[in-house]
Amino acid sequence: MHRLALCVWLAAMTSAAFAFDNGQYDNVPPDIRAWFKSVIAPNGVPCCDISDGHRTDYDVRKGSYWVPIEGQWMEVPERAIIRDRGNPVGQAVVWYVHHRGAIIISCFVPADAV
Repeated sequence: MHRLALCVWLAAMTSAAFAFDNGQYDNVPPDIRAWFKSVIAPNGVPCCDISDGHRTDYDVRKGSYWVPIEGQWMEVPERAIIRDRGNPVGQAVVWYVHHRGAIIISCFVPADAV
């Protein structure tokens, strides 16, 4: 399935409001754009695109990653952690959606991913 079609399908299936690239990322280098488009969750689902990922701080607590999302610290589920795609942006990136009143973390790449 085409990546854009999959993102649209995921948005419809989760009733999520995905961000869209309205030109705000025009100055992003092509290699960074390509990385964002290539990131895939461990379950094989694409994380989508540059406009969906949020650069973030993070903390490690008792071996688990935690990220601040909309003013609250949330534990990153193991199923969302991507350790094998590298990270050319120099900062952690988290992808999440709103679903039925909850925030669902779909992907997370730590700043030091290799």
